Amino acid sequence: MSEQNTTAVPFLSSSDSNPAPGHGTESSKQAAEFQLTPVASSTKPAEKKRSSRLSEDKRFKIFSGSANRPLTEEICKFLGVPVGETRLQRFSDGETHFQLLENVRGVDVFLVQPTCHPVDRNLVELLIMMDALRRASAGRITAVVPYYGYARQDRKDRPRVAITSKLVADLLVTAGANRALFVDLHAAQIQGFFNIPVDHMFCSPVLVGHFRELNLPNLTVVSPDAGGVERARFFAKKLEVPLAIVDKRRTDINVTVVMNVIGDVRGRTCLILDDIVDTAGTLVKTAEALLEQGADKVYACASHAVLSGPAVERIANSRIEELVVSNTIPLSEEAAKVSKIKVLSIAGLLGRAIESIHMETSVSTLFN
Repeated sequence: MSEQNTTAVPFLSSSDSNPAPGHGTESSKQAAEFQLTPVASSTKPAEKKRSSRLSEDKRFKIFSGSANRPLTEEICKFLGVPVGETRLQRFSDGETHFQLLENVRGVDVFLVQPTCHPVDRNLVELLIMMDALRRASAGRITAVVPYYGYARQDRKDRPRVAITSKLVADLLVTAGANRALFVDLHAAQIQGFFNIPVDHMFCSPVLVGHFRELNLPNLTVVSPDAGGVERARFFAKKLEVPLAIVDKRRTDINVTVVMNVIGDVRGRTCLILDDIVDTAGTLVKTAEALLEQGADKVYACASHAVLSGPAVERIANSRIEELVVSNTIPLSEEAAKVSKIKVLSIAGLLGRAIESIHMETSVSTLFN
């Protein structure tokens, strides 16, 4: 966290007036054994604030987890409000300690936290923060989750597996979420896992605008699999360009074999569109398949830059001209050094959605 929101607490002992929950004197694990480490954060320039309406609203606050604080700060700068003050620290054994440093009783609260790497830690942090807000009598809690981890585990695709996406949905609601705001879910039907209102935003307005400005010649939008055809068709329609599809077969987790290109890409500039770039195996193999079919150049864009394992190295060594991603997930230091990877901010898009939710106006107008 930024220094102004963090109070140094070197140790919590049994003699403290406010020991952390679960670390009392009766516990076999003494509180004095746990050192608290403040969670660091970074900042970057943000967009100009949108209006003064929300800055004057005392019943509206935005808080941030540690997963992507720069995005939260951009959103708050856009809306003209400060990031809510909290204390987020960790015990030396990895447990999370969270405390609100301002009153939220009756307040419409928006909590921004993508469940990106490290997924489990960021998810538990989100749950803990919502529990604290609920116990502090927040009027309404909206979980703003730019990247929804476990979204790909949304069905039983083989025997004896968990539907973890549904489990996470239940956890968010149990922790205190009254509504949720997501960006580019892996499957839109995940919204049905929730028994609370869900707003589903898309990065396409930002991505489409970028490629319109590039004005690439002979452009064809390519879906890297059959499941992404609807997304790619919408993108192609907005850009008024043809659509192609790559048929692929997934042989194992994070292992993909490209089979066939459906559509004419010879002499075309191809734009591969996907929602997630994880290990980049699918992306690189799709690009190679397109180039083998006579494509002149290959660009790529995705909403969520997970970029795990060998992804950064694969992209850097690939024949892809440029990979455009949003800032739903912060880039690692390694990925930030790769000139092929360009990041576009969706802070304005999320800021408008948050404003619409708070003001009880239509969110769907943002898609236009």
